[in-house]
Amino acid sequence: MTETPRVENSKHLQQQQIKNYALITFNYWNFTLTDGALRMLVVLHFYSLGYSGLEIAMLFLFYEFFGVVTNLIGGWLGARIGLNRTMNTGLFMQIIALLMLSVPSHFLSIPLVMFAQAISGIAKDLNKMSAKTSIKTLVSSQQSGKLYRWIAILTGSKNALKGAGFFLGGALLSLVGFQIAMLTMASILTLVLAGSLMWLQKDLGKARSKPKFTQIFSKSKAINTLSAARLFLFASRDVWFVIALPISLSAVFGWSSVETGGFMAIWVIGYGLVQGIAPTITGTQSQHIQGRTSLVLWSATLLLVSVLLALAITFQWYPQLSLIVGLLIFGGIFAINSSLHSYLIVSFAREEGASMDVGFYYMANAMGRLTGTVLSGWTFQWGGLEACLWISSLFIMLTAIISLAMPDHNQEFLGHR
Repeated sequence: MTETPRVENSKHLQQQQIKNYALITFNYWNFTLTDGALRMLVVLHFYSLGYSGLEIAMLFLFYEFFGVVTNLIGGWLGARIGLNRTMNTGLFMQIIALLMLSVPSHFLSIPLVMFAQAISGIAKDLNKMSAKTSIKTLVSSQQSGKLYRWIAILTGSKNALKGAGFFLGGALLSLVGFQIAMLTMASILTLVLAGSLMWLQKDLGKARSKPKFTQIFSKSKAINTLSAARLFLFASRDVWFVIALPISLSAVFGWSSVETGGFMAIWVIGYGLVQGIAPTITGTQSQHIQGRTSLVLWSATLLLVSVLLALAITFQWYPQLSLIVGLLIFGGIFAINSSLHSYLIVSFAREEGASMDVGFYYMANAMGRLTGTVLSGWTFQWGGLEACLWISSLFIMLTAIISLAMPDHNQEFLGHR
């Protein structure tokens, strides 16, 4: 009889965990859909107005820069005030950014767009940091397989919806125009925010003691190594993905905005689906957390694919077919790399105030995106898509080299907890 209350408490806790996971995932899904659509809308709309690749890249400069700042400070803030508050703040700020961009076209000055993108960048990384760190509070550190699967599902589904957002952005631009698209997305997020304020657990992920601001910089070798590898990994993607690819598809191959948005949607959706099944591909049964061996193996595989693709485009070997097939393969291998990284950072984050380690790591992620975005516009303007692909290969090689510094087993990471 004495076991009954314990069983009931365990069931109640499990139900609460599932409810929070569902709410966090729902918030993240809706935010990501609008974030992907917003990016595609801005790229295609301003390209149609005659902006160059570098000028369009500059529109995203504050988006990426403030992502760096937000991840660094946001993790500390989440540990102090709770991840539910940082997630809801991100939703609110995205609504504000969308409303700012919904003004008539003649009011859409470059400073206004850059400011709105800065707000959106802060919102995106508050939302992502909150969502991924929240999983740490919902799954026991002993359940490494379950943690990997939950992270993979959250990350994979997010990226699949971001891909859907790219298609949605291209379609909305053709069907209803830039301003109506912004108002529609702002209205949907307002409903999502209202539900989150009512139902998401209060003080989720809030540290028992108030962490000092000086604690935002990680002292863990594992966290620092993963962060450095993540920086170059995401720079390797965005150096061709953000500006060079959509403009190449439109300007070089003559694709329409719907076709361009559709291909990028398929790429990211496929990328997200592979992320979701990454635990099945890499394995979750080992008692040791996937470490150096897996990271080096998968980054080396990605490097091979990137070099072959760069060679095909440089020597114009069926360029359109090579680009489509090569990028689809690249996306699948990149997804496995990304999923491994996402799992490892949450697993190795400290138990108390995990958001600070995750925030520091995603600060490096945002720095990689910033580097890739700026280089994408500048490199494309200077040397075309093939130059972007060669720089991508260089960054992947650096990722593999840095990954060699990762210890291989879980026990080697526990000292900082």
